[in-house]
Amino acid sequence: MQELEKAIKNHEADNVATLFGEVKAGARVRVLDKKGSAVEMTVKDDIPYGHKIALAPIAKGQEVTKYGEEIGVATAAIAAGEHVHVHNIDSIRGRGDWAKKGEAR
Repeated sequence: MQELEKAIKNHEADNVATLFGEVKAGARVRVLDKKGSAVEMTVKDDIPYGHKIALAPIAKGQEVTKYGEEIGVATAAIAAGEHVHVHNIDSIRGRGDWAKKGEAR
């Protein structure tokens, strides 16, 4: 039996996980969390090493969460198992134009 590539979900609030290997569309990955739990899911796109995969559907305009922090906003609907990167999210880090009054991002 072939060993599955792994991904890590860094925080329980995350809706993405980071892959530890290059994965081809249709492959199965094992997503591990910090508590030792694991789930398997099918990848819908070719995804490079170190990039993110959606753990659940993310609606257009919904925040993308990694490390328990908002890292961006989806610019299109993203299905579970799809590649999450600059092609379908806008970063909110370091964007003063997106800061709410009295709140630094």
